[in-house]
Amino acid sequence: MPTIGVSIAVPEPWGSRMQDFRVTNGDLQASSIPTHITLVPPLEVAPDRLPDVEQHLEDVAASLPSYDIHLRGTGTFRPVSPVVFVSLVEGISQTERLAHDCRRGPLALDLSHPYHPHVTVAHLLDDEGLDRAFAEMAGFECAFTVTEFHLYVHDADHGWKATHDFPLSGSAT
Repeated sequence: MPTIGVSIAVPEPWGSRMQDFRVTNGDLQASSIPTHITLVPPLEVAPDRLPDVEQHLEDVAASLPSYDIHLRGTGTFRPVSPVVFVSLVEGISQTERLAHDCRRGPLALDLSHPYHPHVTVAHLLDDEGLDRAFAEMAGFECAFTVTEFHLYVHDADHGWKATHDFPLSGSAT
């Protein structure tokens, strides 16, 4: 059964910069994970359910307008989880709504932790590596407009690959 995820891609040039940082900091998973903000975490979906998932995501995208995200500074989920991330300082509520709407219907699931939009920059490193990532990325800042989100499918050989784009086309309220 394929494993899927739904995410907002961090655009260039920042996406590559953040992914390269993860790789050079020793994050072994980073080379197979495009830089993103997770909307729906990895989830196994039967192949015959993918058309329903895609239709659901098209409906979500059609109901919401594009919006701005501003990333700045670092945070961490330690001690609960060995993760360091770059924080959203603008676009939080819109991203929360988008994630909530995506996680309904055929993608309904219970999260093990409250949803907190972020961009991971270090994962599963020792404390020294996590501390280094926290300090080195503390001054990171970028801003971009979210005009679409993506369905990703995990490939055992090549990692996560975007297979479908969903342009945000709703009107602003």
